[in-house]
Amino acid sequence: MSVRELVVLGTASQVPTRHRNHNGYLLRWDGEGILFDPGEGTQRQMLRAGAAAHDLNRICVTHFHGDHSLGLAGVIQRVNLDQVPHEVTAHYPRSGRRFFQRLRYATAYRETVALTEAPVDTDGVLAVTPAYTLDARRLSHPVESYGYRLTEPDGVRMLPERLAAHGIKGPDVGRIQREGSLNGVPLDEVSEVRRGQRFAFVMDTRLCPGVHALAEGCDLLVIESTFLDEDEALATEHGHLTAGQAARVARDAGVRHLVLTHFSQRYSDPEEFERQARAAGFEGELTVAHDLLRVPVPKRR
Repeated sequence: MSVRELVVLGTASQVPTRHRNHNGYLLRWDGEGILFDPGEGTQRQMLRAGAAAHDLNRICVTHFHGDHSLGLAGVIQRVNLDQVPHEVTAHYPRSGRRFFQRLRYATAYRETVALTEAPVDTDGVLAVTPAYTLDARRLSHPVESYGYRLTEPDGVRMLPERLAAHGIKGPDVGRIQREGSLNGVPLDEVSEVRRGQRFAFVMDTRLCPGVHALAEGCDLLVIESTFLDEDEALATEHGHLTAGQAARVARDAGVRHLVLTHFSQRYSDPEEFERQARAAGFEGELTVAHDLLRVPVPKRR
């Protein structure tokens, strides 16, 4: 059975706390695993979450600040230690290639796995698979940063009443799906478009066009909300978002499930992030993330 869920490995901004690990987010998408922003301690958090190196097919790094990338060394070495039998692809800002190389070869180990580096240097498509298209969009942060978005191809939903009206049943249902028509009846006469699911991952950034483009129409949006609204000036200065800003982005983009994360250690009440997000007008499903949380991708409409 296919599984589509986000496994939250860490939610802290800048430094870990007693209750929050550095960043780390594993998206399970059918048979693939995409690891976003593996901060320090990610390998141990994966163990606690029941995730293995064999689960990883891609690693996506938004930018090279330590809380988003220092776990790369351990994760890459674990992938090789466990001799993962498939290729693993790493996406990261091309301007940070020297940092990726330092982390990849931080200590001696035996390379046993094909780790393909696919740096990002512009907006656009990074990969196309049968299950999704992976895109990147430039964000606004003091160092080069990109957000990522997965879009499932649109599918077809068969309409039983129209099938019955044309006398199409049993094996013929599959046949019209495969061939596009049956006995003069076109597929679009007995079906409708089933919109593919959409997921976006937006980390350290100010408000910018890339944030809105990534969030548009998402079923599940994971977005940083480092600061509360009263510290908006500080957020802008350091290239971050507030809870209210993130919620307004989600509201305007028609997001179905909003996940707030990447919280500054200066705040002691996580519920205040939810209160400010609701005050900003977001009415969809809302999660203030904590470590080791599992968030399912919403079912198709």
